[in-house]
This record gives sequence, structure tokens and C-alpha cells, in this order.
Amino acid sequence: MAAQISPKVIIHGGAGSSLKGKGGVEAVRRSLYQVVEEVYGLLQAGATAQMAVVRGCQLLENDPRFNAGTGSVLQSDGQIRMSAALMDGTAQRFSGVINTARVKNPIELAQFLQTSDDRILSDLGAAELLRELQVPLYDPTTELRLQEWMQERAGNFNKTMAGVVAEQELVKEAGRGTIGVVVLDQQGHIAAGTSTGGKGFERIGRVSDSAMPAGNYATTQAGVSCTGIGEDIIDECLAAKIVIRVTDGLSLLGAFERSIQEARANKRDLGAIGLDATGAIAWGKTSEVLLAAYHTGETIGDTLTMPEASGVLSI
Repeated sequence: MAAQISPKVIIHGGAGSSLKGKGGVEAVRRSLYQVVEEVYGLLQAGATAQMAVVRGCQLLENDPRFNAGTGSVLQSDGQIRMSAALMDGTAQRFSGVINTARVKNPIELAQFLQTSDDRILSDLGAAELLRELQVPLYDPTTELRLQEWMQERAGNFNKTMAGVVAEQELVKEAGRGTIGVVVLDQQGHIAAGTSTGGKGFERIGRVSDSAMPAGNYATTQAGVSCTGIGEDIIDECLAAKIVIRVTDGLSLLGAFERSIQEARANKRDLGAIGLDATGAIAWGKTSEVLLAAYHTGETIGDTLTMPEASGVLSI
């Protein structure tokens, strides 16, 4: 029997332009740490990477602080359309939903599609899947997001972005809201999941990077989840780029540093989290703030106040 590996977890709740106020930072930190602790506990109890990722995404989707699931931003027509993806690195299998609506946890649809012949569904297909699975209909709208949309509508949508965190004193004009979870389980398997409500006030039918390998990708060697401006992430094909560089022999930190450097040169606005099969955990960003937290097996930490563009957190 193969020796058990110490599990690892890194999660994110989006990226932004600034975090202001100690109380605000601590509130975000508490939310992230609660998720990290629960996911790590599941992994310690023997949960698979895929199971742990789904649970972590559910918890983040359920927290109205983040722009995914409950608390998702409204699009230009006042509707919420969410996207989510799940990738099992061992099977190297990707699944996801694009612009799904009236569901509490989009990541659950992505999980179901892991075993489907058709593994990525858009709005109509996702709606039909909800009916087939008899999933209860759910309205993810929060009062804050509704008021936010109404204010923007009154101003003829002058702002281009919505807040990544549902506390306006914390983040201003930072529509880079996504949640993501990447884990390494006791068997050495990696999985990654990403979910988003979009960037807010976007054109109907716009597709997020979160439901693409550009924003969520994993193999047996590494897994990455991205956040930021979806179009920038797609243009860089960031998640797949980082993972492939690791698979081709670059260290995880080296892959992050090179990819983030390229993104900065291209004036992108984004962030990413990831880990590899050795247990290394890394992160990178071109945005000012990355709302990420991690569990190394010994310590819990976060990137909320880290000024560096990228870093390696544990080996």
C-alpha cells in the first residue's frame, strides 16, 4: 500500500484593487479560514480531491461575501447567470456549466457532468439538467447586489465592474469576483474547482473563463484556479499554461512567476492559485489584492496583505 501523503489546500475568493480597514480584512480572513479548515478536515478523514473541492466550492458559493452562488452579481438585464467548472487531475477530466441560473450551487452541476458524455453545458442545457436532477430552484440574489444593480442602472451603467466582496467599504470597482479551490488529497490526487457570478453588468451571453480550462485546469502534476478579469485570463490561457509548464518540468513557483510576468507585460488584471504533486503551494497576481488562503498541513495562512506578485507557500 502506498504511503499516505499530507493533504494540501489553497482557496480563493477573488481578486481586487484594494482592501481597506482592518475589520474588513479580518472578516474576509475568517470566511476563508473556515472553508480551509473544513476542507482540510475532510481530506484528513480520507475524502477524495474531487469531493473536497466540491465541498469547498459549495461553502464559498453559500457565502454572500463572494461573487459566486449566493451573492452573485447581476448582469446588464438584472438577471444572475453563473458559471462553474470542476477538473479531476487524475482522470484529467473537465466539466462545467456556463450561464446557469436559479441554482444554489453551480459546482454541483459541474460535478454531475464529470460522469456525463456531454461535460460542458450552456444555459439551456444546464436548465434542462436542473429539471432532470429535480434540483430545487433557488434565487441567489442578495439585497446588496440588487441595490448595486439598481444604482448602476440609474447611472446608465457608468461603472464597468462590480465589487468582488459584498462590503463596499472593502473593495471598490473590483469586478474580479470568482471563488476557487485546489487540493491535493492523501492519495496524491489533485483536483481544481472554480465558480463565479461573472463580472457584473456584462452583455447577455458573455462567457466567463471559470468554465474553461483557461481559468480552471488540473493534471496529475498540478492544479490551478484563476480569478480576475475573465477576458484577460482567457487571453493568457492562464490555468492551463501554468499547469502545462509544471508538467513539462518547470517548478510550480517557476511556472507561476513566468506566467504572471508575461501577464503583467500584457497588462492583464488577474490572479491564480495552485499546487503540485510534491505538495508545493503557490499563488500569483497582477491585481493589487488576491483573496486567497491555504493549509499546508501544519499552518493556515493567507495572501490578503502580501504585496508580492507571486510566491511559494509550502514545499
